Amino acid sequence: MASARWRAMTEADLPQVTAIARQAFPDHYEADERFAERLRAEPDLCWALEGAAGDLGGYIIAGACRPGTIPPLDAPLEDAADSHETIYLYDLALRDDHRGGGHAGSGAALLFDRAASLGVREITLVSVNASADFWRRRGFADAEPPPGKLASYGADARYMTRSVKP
Repeated sequence: MASARWRAMTEADLPQVTAIARQAFPDHYEADERFAERLRAEPDLCWALEGAAGDLGGYIIAGACRPGTIPPLDAPLEDAADSHETIYLYDLALRDDHRGGGHAGSGAALLFDRAASLGVREITLVSVNASADFWRRRGFADAEPPPGKLASYGADARYMTRSVKP
């Protein structure tokens, strides 16, 4: 879908966002309120991929976190980080019919640009669904996960980090 474009996410997008999440991450359930609280906490780090008809083809949700931490799945936000030294990419997800059009790469670039403008030093994520190679091509490297924090993400999960150069 060449006509799809990334734009700021709004509360009105959340029903479609959660539907995409359930399709993209069927083994990593998170309640609807997790998406809403992340959007409220960091609206400048949340985007929706809007198609020509106004439907959503994907989304990105990220937020400040403490260095070296992995937020637990489906848990309320813990103490927010005091700064944007590190941001955690919760999800970059696309509907199946929006894959293969370069949207994931352009969404990642959007996140990297925003991170640089905020003075972020590092972006972290947990790669699932065999996506580690996608993230490696975008400058992420495997890192040692905090003890006991990766198990709920599945056997193929990888904790990955990428430094941000402003």
